[in-house]
Amino acid sequence: MTIAHHVIPVTLGAVLAGAFGTALAQAPAGQPSDSALVARARAIHERVIALDTHNDINPANFTRERNYGQRLETQVNLPKMEAGGLDASFLVVFVGQQDDFTPEGYQRAYESALEKFQAIHRLADTLAPDRIGLAYTAADVRRIVASGRKVALIAVENAYPLGTDLTRIRQFYDLGARMLSLSHNGHNQFTDSNTGERDSVWQWRGLSPLGRAAIAELNRVGLVIDVSHPSRESMMQTVELSQAPIVASHSAVRALCNDSRNLDDEQLLALGKSGGVAQIVALSSYIKTPAPPSPERVRAIAALREEFGLPAAGRGRGGIAALTLERRAEFRERMATLDEQFPPPPRATVADFVDHIDYAVKLIGIDHVGISSDFDGGGGVEGWSDASETFNVTLELVRRGYTEDQIAKLWSGNALRVMDEVQAVARRLQATP
Repeated sequence: MTIAHHVIPVTLGAVLAGAFGTALAQAPAGQPSDSALVARARAIHERVIALDTHNDINPANFTRERNYGQRLETQVNLPKMEAGGLDASFLVVFVGQQDDFTPEGYQRAYESALEKFQAIHRLADTLAPDRIGLAYTAADVRRIVASGRKVALIAVENAYPLGTDLTRIRQFYDLGARMLSLSHNGHNQFTDSNTGERDSVWQWRGLSPLGRAAIAELNRVGLVIDVSHPSRESMMQTVELSQAPIVASHSAVRALCNDSRNLDDEQLLALGKSGGVAQIVALSSYIKTPAPPSPERVRAIAALREEFGLPAAGRGRGGIAALTLERRAEFRERMATLDEQFPPPPRATVADFVDHIDYAVKLIGIDHVGISSDFDGGGGVEGWSDASETFNVTLELVRRGYTEDQIAKLWSGNALRVMDEVQAVARRLQATP
């Protein structure tokens, strides 16, 4: 299927201006005016279900005193979802990978995971039940959206908290999990991680025996298997083993940005052939190889992180989540001042992000591509820096000639189809003696 590219030449300024209703120059004869295009995009955005498949959380933001009902500094919360038209979000039960493969280590990770499950349930059940509902099926997503509320779904990032007890897969399912990744950054008891590319050190050459058993159990229980963090070899083995479609919940295209977290063409083709979905992630360094920061900026950041007791700077969480809320706010204020003194290299834009969507759609088809942000876990690009700017993604898709039906598939239709198919496979497997 062919997608018409750049119906109207677009710049980030035009995207932002359109999003906020600023008057724009007249379009060339025969093309729709920018105001008409923006109006059409807004109408489409209001009709489709916009689902983001990866948003990290901190349980400290799920208390009566401080929660997602308030406009926090987090990239995702209910006011920002409402402002940007982000209808649904997979909130992530994430536990970082540790080197402790003892029963005690597994138990600590398990308890940390349970705390995040409880936080998400608290949001939907007691803190803001009139504004958000917890979905267990694709039908639930549509029902909750129709009620005028936002939707929370639960994903588990890193199976390390399972320990070696595969019955916990069913426990997590019963707690509401509907997607699970076997690893994060670092090899574990189930699989190698993409991080093995850094030093070419591998533990399993893909999946471990326990990981292979976990694939079968995930299929039987009905959890979508997420392959964004495991190694390339692990991902390809998972495609072969899984009886149900799989997803990459937050990865981009390696042909456009050579990062181990991105999917190469062979992986994309395998994912599409399996019936799965590549949820393209709007994380700047996965979208566009960043220019190196200035030496002055590097030194200033290193000094600031040392002052706050943080590890050396890197992508994603970088240890900031370990700080208290007060120290985290202070760190962000100091970083803002540092950014003014030593500006960072420019981030990728919404247009750069949609380039990755275009590439994947051309390669594997509109039915196998989706959208994610990795907000509050390192994600964001210029123009989609938090949930309040979600409309800008739809606007860029409309500018490039995507139809409403295609946009609906990209934003949620494909991911919801996979949920349905995974649960259908589970019913069949559970009915088999």
